Amino acid sequence: MDFLSLERSVWDELRVETRPILLYGMGDGADKILAQFDACGIGASGVFASDEFVRGHSFHGFRVLRLDEARAQFGEDLVIVIAFASQRPEVLEKMYALDARYTVVAPDVPVVPGTVFDQTFVRAHQAQMQAAFDLLADAQSQRVFLDTVRFKLSGRLCYLRASETGKDEVFHTILRPTHEEHFADLGAYTGDTIRELLHYTDGAFASVTALEPDRRSFRKLTAYAEGLSGSVRCEQAGAWSCDTVLCFSDQAGRQSRVAKQGKETQMRALDSVLDGAPCTYLKMDVEGAEREAIAGAAQTICRHRPKLNIAAYHRSEDFFELPLKIHALCPDYRLYLRHHPYVPAWDTNLYAVCP
Repeated sequence: MDFLSLERSVWDELRVETRPILLYGMGDGADKILAQFDACGIGASGVFASDEFVRGHSFHGFRVLRLDEARAQFGEDLVIVIAFASQRPEVLEKMYALDARYTVVAPDVPVVPGTVFDQTFVRAHQAQMQAAFDLLADAQSQRVFLDTVRFKLSGRLCYLRASETGKDEVFHTILRPTHEEHFADLGAYTGDTIRELLHYTDGAFASVTALEPDRRSFRKLTAYAEGLSGSVRCEQAGAWSCDTVLCFSDQAGRQSRVAKQGKETQMRALDSVLDGAPCTYLKMDVEGAEREAIAGAAQTICRHRPKLNIAAYHRSEDFFELPLKIHALCPDYRLYLRHHPYVPAWDTNLYAVCP
């Protein structure tokens, strides 16, 4: 398949745009997009935010406007660049309402610093992308894959909306968790994905092993775990390919990751943590360290063949590279991709089960 033919690059489209280009949002995402603008020779005209976030301040030299102020200054024929991420329904509705009225794009920039998904990137990874696409187990997974490529190239919200599904579909038709799950949660945060799993098992489980490196999130995780009745083990550590100590940017949430500078943090391989103990359900959301976490869980995956729930969106290559890694470890897995409501293409996950 010629993946390059699916869409034009949003960066090329913005480079030749003659209308005012306004960023919607501030923060890390906007920083990354403006850096890419500089690299591509794209000029931004201004920045606006939702009314409740406008306080007369500036961002990258632009006075932050309300949308009505932006319209008054630049007119109605605008290009809006969404520069933040959200899964909140009320925020998504605002984005979709803007998309119905204006030209709106949400350029894809990796959560973890790395190569941007553009035509050069696609050209370099065509063979891997085709190999991963061919492994997918159902038509919905293939649709998610193609719409992910289309979105990452074009930034158009229609591709995210066209292939999104809710979590119920995954848990009821693919993962089908039971009351006897031995759950390993890598990147457990405050216990949100433990809660998610237990929602589908009526609170029953066999054991939980949870790793979370961020100290503030870990405190909340342990407080939540104390209320669970059963075998629960929480460890303040990040998931990695081996047991080691690495620098970690201890900033909570999506800004917490392995970094060149930060707090020295214990990292663990799941194989070492479990030491042969059973695992029937394995979740990984480790802010870009999924490749290393898979390597550190290779024995567990091959021996126990747990159901897999792996974040596949932190790096540009994750949605095709991670399926290939799982297939190489255990060819028996049936591989699925699902995108759950989010802008940009976050919460795009790899799910895998053995027959």
